[in-house]
Amino acid sequence: MSNVLVLVDHTAGAVRKTTAELLTIARRLGEPVAVFVGEGVTDVQAALPALGQYGATKVIALSNPELTQFLVAPKAEALAQVAAKIEPSAILISSNAEGKEIAARLAVKLDSGLITDAVDVVAADGGAVTTQSVFAGNFTVRAKVTHGTPIITVKPNAATPEAAETSPEVEEFDVTISDAAKTARIVESKPREATGRPELTEAAIIVSGGRGTGGDFGPIEAFADSLGAAVGASRAAVDSGWYPHAYQVGQTGKTVSPQLYVAAGISGAIQHRAGMQTSKTIVAVNKDPEAPIFELVDFGVVGDLHKVLPTATEEVTKRKS
Repeated sequence: MSNVLVLVDHTAGAVRKTTAELLTIARRLGEPVAVFVGEGVTDVQAALPALGQYGATKVIALSNPELTQFLVAPKAEALAQVAAKIEPSAILISSNAEGKEIAARLAVKLDSGLITDAVDVVAADGGAVTTQSVFAGNFTVRAKVTHGTPIITVKPNAATPEAAETSPEVEEFDVTISDAAKTARIVESKPREATGRPELTEAAIIVSGGRGTGGDFGPIEAFADSLGAAVGASRAAVDSGWYPHAYQVGQTGKTVSPQLYVAAGISGAIQHRAGMQTSKTIVAVNKDPEAPIFELVDFGVVGDLHKVLPTATEEVTKRKS
């Protein structure tokens, strides 16, 4: 069975849910081989249980200092060298900002086709066939790389992680990083402030607020906390300074695909829809019955979010207690 490379998404050895999803998808295509970029042996050992839980048959550990001292380019070079040795049938990477840049650089180095933002990947027609939502979510397409090694970035929540216990061996792999790749040095980094809520792009439930909040995100946050959800915002809310840009969902913000997306006080402009239209279930709360958001929802509530959400929060809390 052919090998499928999976770039591990982690923080100091703590493997993110997106990697479990990628390993689950990789098992459909072949034998998952995890590529771990970290600070050293300690991080790799911390990640091993999670990688083994979801079926990694081998873990290739890359610990060259340049990989964490510089932005993106060294990781693409390292992956290209690993791919040259392993000769995988596909390479899967998380579809976040860094992942997509690594994938693009890697595609150039390997002279291979690239597919980004896949919401599903299956083995078909003799290779990896992806499903994507394109043109601001107006079309769903199936695609396949026809040249070189398929390089695919996969959106979070594209698959339900399925355990498949293995005992992966760890292989230390020494890569050579060119001077050309050492251009953007990381001079300082600090952990993001903890909010107690899930990461926006990985959350199973997201509650987003827009212009209809009037700048008061209290009801949005309270409802999100009752559901254990992440908080998002529309561009209108972000541009008004009501919520940080890091939480913007849309064409110029983050693309999300949760199990449940609640849009409160959001009209549903095409730019916002492009960032959340692949959500499994969509619920909207808006005072305007003619709001475009109602065209794509599974459930719609015509009403003032400042009245609807507190009532919903109270009911959720009551049922949880």
